[in-house]
Order: sequence, then C-alpha cells, then structure tokens
Amino acid sequence: MLNDRSTALALLATRRSGKPRDMVAPGPDAAQLSAILQVAARVPDHGKLAPWRFVTVAADRRGAFGEMLVAAYLAERPEARPAELEEIRSFARQAPALVVVLSRIAAASKIPAWEQELSAGAACALLEAAATASGFVSGWLTGWAAYSDAVTLCVGQAGDRIAGFFFIGSPARELKERPRPEMGEIVRAW
Repeated sequence: MLNDRSTALALLATRRSGKPRDMVAPGPDAAQLSAILQVAARVPDHGKLAPWRFVTVAADRRGAFGEMLVAAYLAERPEARPAELEEIRSFARQAPALVVVLSRIAAASKIPAWEQELSAGAACALLEAAATASGFVSGWLTGWAAYSDAVTLCVGQAGDRIAGFFFIGSPARELKERPRPEMGEIVRAW
C-alpha cells in the first residue's frame, strides 16, 4: 500500500493543466469519463448536499453547444464582430471531452453557502486530478460564459453557477512546468 500512496503523491505533485486548444485525441471514453466523475464526487461535503453537478457535452453535441454560446453572447453583445463569434464557437470544440461543473447551493440548508462552494471547488480540483490519474490532461476554464445567466440556464437551472468548463484530452506537446509559489511564502507555523 505504501507504494500506491507514494505513486499517488508523485502523480499529484506533478499534475499540470493543459491548454484546451492544444489537446488532441484520444480523450476519455464513456467508461473512463464516468470513472473520473465518480472520483470527482468523492470530495468533502458537509451535510451530504452534493452542491455540485456535472454536465457532460457529447462530441456530437459540441456544435450545438457552440451555437448556444454564440446566441447567449449575441444577446449580451449584439455588436459582436464575426471574429469574436468564431472564437466562441471554437471554445466549444476544444479538446476531445467537455464537462461543465455547476455549483448548486442548497439555500435552505444550515450548511453555510461558503462551505458548499468550497465543496464544488474541491470537486473541480479532484476532477482534474482524476483526469491526470487516468492518463489525460485537463484544463479548467471560465471566461464570460461561466458568468452568463443565459448559458447557466442552458446547462443548469435557476440558482446554479458555473464553476468551470473542463476540457479533457491528450496533450499535443509536452506540458511545461509553470512557476509555483515558494512554500515559505504560503506556509507558516502558528
């Protein structure tokens, strides 16, 4: 068991995000994606509320998803240029797999909204780690669409918030390490 733990820690210590536009096939198949989402759902969840939801966007629905994004963008910005609209369409077509993570707060619960939001964030982080453990790379994006009420209502329901768009695939090139904070700057004893 010790070897499994050290392997898991090594994997987590080297996890990197990939740029969705640089991801290629293969991506996770249905069984692999299901396993990734099952792991992502195993986060701390005070009150057992499951204050997050996963919306998978199938490959054959990516074009329709892009057109939904364009319609929402045009409703907010009717003066949008054609290049902007093509960028919105291409957002939906990045990487082999796409999962939208929703944060769904149970307002009537005694559990503070902040704790529920933290649980949703933890689900996002664990989704990324599970994708890495499955041999893929992932990228967590937000942008204007994550804050658009129209987009949120198309993938969720009233009161939901989009925590992020998660693209999963294989890297087209080797991922480079990004600067990380010095541990002395972020850790202190009390």
